[in-house]
Amino acid sequence: MATRIRFRLYLLALLVMGGFGLLTARLYQVQIIEGPIHKQRIPGRKFESVRIPGVRGEIKDRNGITLAENLSNYEVRLNLKEILDDYRSHLTEMNKLLKEESKQAGTKYEPEYVPMRNFQFFKGGQPEIKQEVDIVEIVKRAVLPGLGRMKLVEDFNADQMRVHFRSTGGVVPYTYRRDLTFEEFAKFAENNLNLPGVTVTASARRNYVYDSLACHILGYVNMPDILQVTEEKRHEFNHYVPDEYGAQGVEKSMDHLLQGTPGKRVLETDEKGKFAGIVSETPPGPGADVYLTVDARIQLLTEQALRKVGRGAAVVMDPRNGDILAMGSVPSYNINAFVPSVSEDDWHRYTEDISSPMFNRAINAYSPGSTCKIPIALSGCLDGTDKNAFPCGQGAQYGNKFMKCWCASKGYSHGTIRVSDAIKFSCNGFFYRYGNATGMRNIETMTELLGLNRATGIPLPGESGGRIPTPAYMRQKGINWSDAFTALVAIGQGETECTPLQMASVTSSVCNGGKVFQPRLVKKVLRKNGEVVNEDMPILRHDLTKEGLKPEQIENVKRGMWRVVNDPGGTAGRAASQITVLSGKTGTTQTGNPKQPTNAWFISFAPYDNPEIAVCVFVENGDSGGRAASPIAKHIIEEAISLQRGLEVPLEKLAEAKGNFDRVMEVSFAEGELTKYAATTDASEETAVDVGEFVPTQTAVNAKPKYVAPTIRKKADADGSVSDQNNRSRDRWKNLKLFNVFRKR
Repeated sequence: MATRIRFRLYLLALLVMGGFGLLTARLYQVQIIEGPIHKQRIPGRKFESVRIPGVRGEIKDRNGITLAENLSNYEVRLNLKEILDDYRSHLTEMNKLLKEESKQAGTKYEPEYVPMRNFQFFKGGQPEIKQEVDIVEIVKRAVLPGLGRMKLVEDFNADQMRVHFRSTGGVVPYTYRRDLTFEEFAKFAENNLNLPGVTVTASARRNYVYDSLACHILGYVNMPDILQVTEEKRHEFNHYVPDEYGAQGVEKSMDHLLQGTPGKRVLETDEKGKFAGIVSETPPGPGADVYLTVDARIQLLTEQALRKVGRGAAVVMDPRNGDILAMGSVPSYNINAFVPSVSEDDWHRYTEDISSPMFNRAINAYSPGSTCKIPIALSGCLDGTDKNAFPCGQGAQYGNKFMKCWCASKGYSHGTIRVSDAIKFSCNGFFYRYGNATGMRNIETMTELLGLNRATGIPLPGESGGRIPTPAYMRQKGINWSDAFTALVAIGQGETECTPLQMASVTSSVCNGGKVFQPRLVKKVLRKNGEVVNEDMPILRHDLTKEGLKPEQIENVKRGMWRVVNDPGGTAGRAASQITVLSGKTGTTQTGNPKQPTNAWFISFAPYDNPEIAVCVFVENGDSGGRAASPIAKHIIEEAISLQRGLEVPLEKLAEAKGNFDRVMEVSFAEGELTKYAATTDASEETAVDVGEFVPTQTAVNAKPKYVAPTIRKKADADGSVSDQNNRSRDRWKNLKLFNVFRKR
């Protein structure tokens, strides 16, 4: 009997021990082996990843001079979620005190609540009202009194703060101030008020070293915008803080290379959703540096020269490789006004200015006038028309209209001449007949070879391709082609349009012996460690000597351009230089606008043998190419050549150029003055021919500036007008009981 009882006890003990063994094994598996898995499943406990934007690369000129850089910037950032959590904690503490005070005094207990507000949103197209925490009021009560004691309070847009809190939950810091000086930063660090959720952070801020210099090339960046990020990329992080992005110019076209590599910050929150700390952080990396073909010194000289006129453009190229050495447009704007965002006042000032300072005239198309006679002259070389002589006849008859040569108004004729003389005199009568003799087929072929009628493809948004009207183009508009239209194309009038950049390229192709290079604006892209990301080499698109032209034919056209400047009777005698052999071609185009009857052009190159520089200057409302445009081109060329001979050109900040609509009769650098009155017209200078009747009204298109909207800095609203808090930190706020709690910090 005793044996049976002992057996049962042993069996029970064994079962109990086995049960404990299984329980221990299971506990080990759950707590040790599977612990991390179950730990992540605890309600409310989680890890959140935040994307940290990369550091933007710099933009430099061909010699490594920095044009766009990043400066240290001190910002006051508010972690709105942390501020809210701390506010609730103090609110609980204060309500306990209030309850105790009410109990002792025998008064009614009136607790304080988190301030709430109603806001309207749309769901399914229908408006709905929802309550939310009034984060602005909480910031006013909990943060601004402390900042006010350091005189760091500034007016802000309360609506923007609410939208930020609503969209991010307050985890992504809200930037309250972006313009803290180092002295203000030091004041914050010295006082160290330990305001929960308030930090001063050093960040990179875009800076354009020379203000408005090269503004139409560089462009500007916009502040980060989550709407610019694809849904797929957003899901890579719990909180996606995007990069600032290029909105105009090279900043936009090279944005993918300028943007740095993002960092990552992993945050931990407890079961109540309160921020518990940073688990890990990967710092962001820098973007690549973009080196332009532009020479900053020549760019400065070009823009300074252009300021002789109210509206215009100039392009400087190296004919040996197609490099753009400078590209200027006036009026201009200060790019730093857009950093980190542009004020509403500045944006309205720029966009409502009828002279369009943000419009890049260097890549916009205009009627080229007689500068187009150069590609027409080359067109005749395809079939030998350049060997023939044609009469001026003071013009030519087409239908019931006699199209005049400019010399008719001066009472003489150019006589029967050949192509070199016709270029020298800019004879319309000759080119009417010459263009029709070679025909539109050859004109289309040559202009295509020279890169007209299409955009050059440089990395600048908004480049126009221009237009060389053809019979097919006119048929689409229901207009029958005639010899009169060919004559108009031959003198660069009617619907013919080219950009200053295209005409600078044409000039380069003539002076270098027929080599048509792809215009090049970006030289190379380098990583900070010197790694070459991209290097654009010169691209030879066509060689006219391999397309049917003989070197002597190109030389004959080139010689005609020399005679324009250096022979008696040429249309640009004012451009003759004492320090180099300068050649060129004038152009004066009719606009059909009585307030701006003509625009002026001048294309040029130097020296004659082994040319090193080609320049195109365009002047809106210029009286003639010879008097309004050629002196500017001459000045740019002489200054650029002087650079090679040791001229020192210290780079300096350039204020924005103001535009005007004054009639430009003559530009003079010798006297330093601009002639705005009617000057005496030289008998050898061309004037715009009356071709208005040959431009169909229904096809006339005026270029309209297009702007990419930047990040506009909204003015402080009524709720955000708080800067007086710097001087009276207590009586500004409604809730003094709460202030007493926060004062104890």
